[in-house]
Amino acid sequence: MAKALVSVYLLVFLCFRSGELVEMVNAQKTWCVAKPSSEQAALMANVDYACSQVDCQILQKGCPCSYPDNLINHASVAMNLYYSANGRNWWNCDFRKSGLVVMTDPSYGDCKYE
Repeated sequence: MAKALVSVYLLVFLCFRSGELVEMVNAQKTWCVAKPSSEQAALMANVDYACSQVDCQILQKGCPCSYPDNLINHASVAMNLYYSANGRNWWNCDFRKSGLVVMTDPSYGDCKYE
């Protein structure tokens, strides 16, 4: 009986600790970027969709995230703006399997990812 009770307490402890771990992982800041293997058409569709939902002015010429002027960069910025505006849920970065949630801040120079 005592051995069974210890096992139950151990199981409860492990579940509690696992719950803490999940909370710690969920508390980690994340960003959404375009998968490098994505096709150009998918990236363009992502920019069009994300920018129809959020303000992508930061991508305009002369703005902080306009350089480098390439589609994967612009898609990553637009996708992250959408992801950030919609609660940073993994499903807000799916973009038909062309998005990738990362734990390393992709900001560079004056281009700051939210």
